[in-house]
Amino acid sequence: MSLEAENLAHILARIEAARKAAIRPAASTTLVAVSKTHGPERVQPLLDAGHRVFGENRVREAHAKWPALKDRFPGIVLHLIGPLQTNKLRDALALFDVIETLDRPRLAEALAQWRDRGARLPDLFLQVNTGEEPQKAGVAPLEAPSLIVRARALSLPLKGLMCIPPADADPVPHFALLAKLARDHALPLLSMGMSGDFERAIRFGATHVRVGSAIFGPRLQLSEKKDGLADNERR
Repeated sequence: MSLEAENLAHILARIEAARKAAIRPAASTTLVAVSKTHGPERVQPLLDAGHRVFGENRVREAHAKWPALKDRFPGIVLHLIGPLQTNKLRDALALFDVIETLDRPRLAEALAQWRDRGARLPDLFLQVNTGEEPQKAGVAPLEAPSLIVRARALSLPLKGLMCIPPADADPVPHFALLAKLARDHALPLLSMGMSGDFERAIRFGATHVRVGSAIFGPRLQLSEKKDGLADNERR
């Protein structure tokens, strides 16, 4: 068994243990294996082991990696977990099954326009900048309700919320805040928790946890050119 497959099995076991220890876990918790910066040869051991849910930060990198893998391995569900520019929407809609980073009215309106032209929209999560960090994508918590209302008015397939707590903060208040927002707005899905804190996120009802480094090891360094997007995730 490859190291990646061993790590996958270990993380899945930890997820199950955290769910058993939680008072009110979500009905299920899906592992999104974050494969950003790692090539197909690192991803294939997980696919061979039966895992099918993956996350990528950048549209360009995903397009170079995933079409061939999707052809070879049926049932892959690919999440976009990095910020999305409107000029990348066509490519993103062609490849991703879930976009977790809806964070502004302009993007919501652009998604609706593509749908009205006949494009298939993936399931959407609203990214909430729970720490209100200026360098990070996401809507501020106080502005999230109005964006939820706008997305629903546009009949977008909004399913849940996503957050990335500040690196130097206790993530628990951020998970609690996201869970309350989801309850208040009847959104069933919560994407929260990464390699260092996913077990705590499960205690607060995470339906999706995004784990990269605990499976693949440290991410590889890519070119400084980043599709014009800030890489604001730490997996």
